[in-house]
Amino acid sequence: MTPFTVAVEGLATDVRLPDGDGPFPAVLIRTPYDRRRHRAEARGWARRGFAALVQDVRGRHASPGEWRPYANEAADGAATARWIRGQSWSSGRLVAVGASYAAHCALALALDAPEDARPEAVIAAVPALGIAETAREPSGVERLLARAGWWAAHGDRQDSDESALDKALAADPGLLTHLPLTGIPARLGRSLPSWPGLWRHHERGRLLSEAEHAGMPLLAVGGHHDHFTEDTVALWHRWGGPSARLLLGPWGHGLVAEPGPDAEPAHRVGLGNLYVRWARLALAGELGYGHGGAVALGGSPLWVPAGTEGEPYGPRVRLLHGASFTADPEHPVSSADLAVPTDGQPDRCVLVTPPLPRPLDVVGPAEVRLRATAHTPSADWAVRLVALTPEGVAERLAVGVVRREEPPGRHAEITVRLGRLARRLPAGTRLRLEIAGHHFPAHARNPHTGDDPVTATRMLASRREVEAGSVALRLPVLRSRPTSTDPAEEILR
Repeated sequence: MTPFTVAVEGLATDVRLPDGDGPFPAVLIRTPYDRRRHRAEARGWARRGFAALVQDVRGRHASPGEWRPYANEAADGAATARWIRGQSWSSGRLVAVGASYAAHCALALALDAPEDARPEAVIAAVPALGIAETAREPSGVERLLARAGWWAAHGDRQDSDESALDKALAADPGLLTHLPLTGIPARLGRSLPSWPGLWRHHERGRLLSEAEHAGMPLLAVGGHHDHFTEDTVALWHRWGGPSARLLLGPWGHGLVAEPGPDAEPAHRVGLGNLYVRWARLALAGELGYGHGGAVALGGSPLWVPAGTEGEPYGPRVRLLHGASFTADPEHPVSSADLAVPTDGQPDRCVLVTPPLPRPLDVVGPAEVRLRATAHTPSADWAVRLVALTPEGVAERLAVGVVRREEPPGRHAEITVRLGRLARRLPAGTRLRLEIAGHHFPAHARNPHTGDDPVTATRMLASRREVEAGSVALRLPVLRSRPTSTDPAEEILR
């Protein structure tokens, strides 16, 4: 059938129906990124017997109204779901599908909408759980580069300009260094009235709390190199529906279209076909009860069952230099550069392990513990874990940042969580730990004054001392070599 566009509660909605008389189950994708970009995806669902609907959210692209991120998605999604169920071609069965912000729309419909509007199943890929979760690390540290890029591209505008921040940085490479950070919109050359309000959101975990009471199956999809990895896993872990499946590969935010350096040919999963097969089983009530799924082991061709975690292993680390260093926000450690300067005043503490005597399969959350002192009232402690391969290549494995506010000069016990790893490290690999005061521009610079980094207008250098003998790296290592599983079988069982 020829696709058509309708206005559902005023919102532009493309509809593509399968051939035949129906009725059909439906798939709903609500997006701020232009519904027209999903035409191939909609055709794929329709070829497989699903009515596919893609909608521009309120205030974006062809949909009128005011664009207020995260504000209207449950209500607008509910109105659309009721409209779908009222159509002659609809069987009344609905799957909410989306990636990134569109995954937030799907989850808001599933968890926040009235019972009569909720879908029968949810596919949430690299989900943006909420405005606070996207803006900050769990420790409260601001994710500057990602949020500046997103707001420059999509904030307070009807359309999008994906390259807006890149163009602005090309014209002014120091754009993100100017103070205060609330002034970034003026340097971008356009109005962004919602930008300051973004940083006033601190409350996290609302959708996760609601997920515990979910009543439908979930398929959560994410990547090891995505900045929402922890949120994806937490959503899967806390989902209270009858079935929850997790697919986690060595991918970035674009999933299989954005493979990481540790991706193997065996990690090229056909997501579209897998989504359709899972949706059919979910609507038929044929998925097994409980939590399951598959996690790719980067650097190898293997997949392991979701929930697999290694046992704590602490490789010995020795100090290279920088037990005393200065965290200077005027010269912050770069989040984009893995090179470590060896001359001049140290800007970080650097430690390294001996070469690994055997391959290690690291699966699960990693962390670093240390004792250290900062001589300013506020201090961020950024820890980066880097693999130095036997071939001499440096590869970033993980980063964690925490913020501590305590009297200057006070000795502190600090734990920095590095997130989840799923990686095979070859024998001969050395691991490098960098302990710094900044990870910029990925994260905003702490001004060390105790002032809010977003509104601060002055910055201080922060003298640091790390007790090198206290630094302990904890990796979750599998005791025996895992047996590979089939990701499709795990997702569809």
